[in-house]
Amino acid sequence: MATPSFSTRTLACIGFIACASLIAIALYFQHIESLDPCPLCIFQRVAFIGMGVVFLATFLHNPASAGRRLYGLLAAVFGVLGLGIAARHVWLQSLPAHQVPECGPGLDYMLEVFPLRKMLETVFKGSGECAEVSWTWFGISMPGWSLIWLAILTALALMLMSRKS
Repeated sequence: MATPSFSTRTLACIGFIACASLIAIALYFQHIESLDPCPLCIFQRVAFIGMGVVFLATFLHNPASAGRRLYGLLAAVFGVLGLGIAARHVWLQSLPAHQVPECGPGLDYMLEVFPLRKMLETVFKGSGECAEVSWTWFGISMPGWSLIWLAILTALALMLMSRKS
């Protein structure tokens, strides 16, 4: 039995729809369920948005082999960055209470006051709000689900990158 072969446009469309759906879900939790995102959550959203934009561009452009590799590489870069952020977030959530960093300033404040490097250092150090688990589904926190989806979407990007034609 042969495995189904999806076109580049179909794979890119699936990637875009997944990213758009995940951002819609995040916005639902933020605006309807009142779960404000921590700085690491916001950075994970940026990774999903970056991947979504690349998947949409791939769908619209339907590039030949060199373009497909470039789009796949761009989406994979966003995915790997997002994976690193989500993995850090999951790690922070797994720390014992006495090892959790104290809460820090909000991302808006840091963007206004801190230089870029200091802001990034502060965000990736993590804070108490990033270590808080406020929602789970099947025992997996929101950053855990982000990690899973970023892995799936990064694999999809690598599939686009390695397609023959």
